[in-house]
Amino acid sequence: MGDTLITLLLQAAGHTRDVPGCELYIVNTAPGEEDVVWVTEIRRSEADHTSSLSAPGARELTEHALPLLAGAPERIDLTPVGGRGLGG
Repeated sequence: MGDTLITLLLQAAGHTRDVPGCELYIVNTAPGEEDVVWVTEIRRSEADHTSSLSAPGARELTEHALPLLAGAPERIDLTPVGGRGLGG
């Protein structure tokens, strides 16, 4: 089911182009573990993340993706402090 999940997440990535505050949205897999999928997201703020969930198509993609997960999605909040890749 990893391929199906990846397809849905890549569709979600396409929607992020029109969502304010999305700095990064990358779908990842681990070598040798094709059914393990990680999404790396960077948003300007929690409010931007919350509003992205109501973007057109977001609810439908979420409803299709959640049953494909082995458990609850893991969320790790971080605060970028610098480096390459973020504007500014």
